[in-house]
Amino acid sequence: MVLFEPVIGLEVHAQLKTATKIFCGCSAAFGAPPNTHTCPICLGMPGVLPVLNRKVVEYALRMALATHCSVAQLSRFARKNYFYPDLPKGYQISQYDLPIAVDGHVEIQMDGQTRRIGLIRIHMEEDAGKLMHASDRPVSFVDLNRAGVPLIEIVSEPDLRSAEEAGAYLRTLRSLIRWIGVGDGNMEEGSFRCDANVSIRPQGSSAFGTRTEIKNLNSFKHVEKALRYEIARQTEIVLDGGAVVQETRLWDPDKGVTLSMRGKEEAHDYRYFPDPDLPPLVIDRAWIDRVRGQLPELPHERRQRFITDYQLPAYDAGILTASREAADYFEACLQVYPHPKVVSNWIMGPLLGLLNAQDKTIEQSPVSAADLAALLQLTGEGVISGKIAKTVFDEMAASGRTAGQVVQDKGLAQVSDTRALEAAVDKVLAGAADEVSRYKAGQTKLMGFFVGQVMKATKGKANPNVVNEILKKKLH
Repeated sequence: MVLFEPVIGLEVHAQLKTATKIFCGCSAAFGAPPNTHTCPICLGMPGVLPVLNRKVVEYALRMALATHCSVAQLSRFARKNYFYPDLPKGYQISQYDLPIAVDGHVEIQMDGQTRRIGLIRIHMEEDAGKLMHASDRPVSFVDLNRAGVPLIEIVSEPDLRSAEEAGAYLRTLRSLIRWIGVGDGNMEEGSFRCDANVSIRPQGSSAFGTRTEIKNLNSFKHVEKALRYEIARQTEIVLDGGAVVQETRLWDPDKGVTLSMRGKEEAHDYRYFPDPDLPPLVIDRAWIDRVRGQLPELPHERRQRFITDYQLPAYDAGILTASREAADYFEACLQVYPHPKVVSNWIMGPLLGLLNAQDKTIEQSPVSAADLAALLQLTGEGVISGKIAKTVFDEMAASGRTAGQVVQDKGLAQVSDTRALEAAVDKVLAGAADEVSRYKAGQTKLMGFFVGQVMKATKGKANPNVVNEILKKKLH
């Protein structure tokens, strides 16, 4: 039986987080009433001229450098001509033959391995408007607030070999966009979306098969499901002796299928030509160097530093650098409580568990980094036990109080008084004569049983180290 492998390339459209649009001064903010963030330029009125937003170029440069691209010191805007009701000019201003950046790469983590995914190009362009379809009658409305909003399109090499790799690549790219501050990556608002090109070929073959394009996927889950379906669909066609048709398809999330939309366009179908209203864009070396110098420590660099400097496992470092805010939270904790693995365990366990349950991001955490570190300090100093610490943490999250306040108000301080603990130990041993005999006969694993009984008797407040010392003396 012939085995096939998928060949996947993604075209990601990421909205840049500028205050105004790419070629005019209208607000680029999301959520305004329809057609209120518009002007003659957005609306494509005759005789108006676009003026390039410098901040858009700077953000595109930042992304290009963060993905190891070669930046073109001369690039050019072009008109991409097509008709659609949400495109008021009848063309989209984009870049074609001379994009701002080429030949980059992004590294993804898959099953503990690093995979390098090549980038063909990054270019700037304007967004189109948005069509809204009435549910009660065959009428559509056009909202042009989004027309002219600045985008970068990031085009990958066809290096992805599974739906899971595509998902990992998109998550990495979205994290990087947010990390360097050029976009918010809010897929639910359409500011991070992708088109997927997918084909199949016999394993071991270097030739590409006929590809289809799946348009406007706006969630990681939908991307992975659509790709899995399309790979299976193409495989079935080929195994049945048919031929895959080059076309554009849409993902129907309700039915879980891709549907034919239209024949796949080629570049010549758009009749690209240089935009006569915009001069070539010249970027000098000093500007490139200045943007490079302003980049923060990038996720893969910070991940490696966490492994090297803090001796964290690669898994921990990956979780902690999944967002810049999580990495900052971790290092802020270390400023107060310099025990990396303990802090990592608490962030990945109780903290992220709480945030996931509440559908919050780490910057919305009800427990600040300083407060979590103070809680861990109380545990490290033996003021409270590890078990009690979780109770304190939950109360901190619910009430907004500090660890010290919760411990004091609820009387949760750990009991380390030897005399009080000796009394508790004596009572436990007196009620467990059989276990004491077995322990003295060599079943030393029963020490855990005795410690547990003492902790139960003291409602978790006993200092386990002190309890262990007392038990060893009394059982020998």
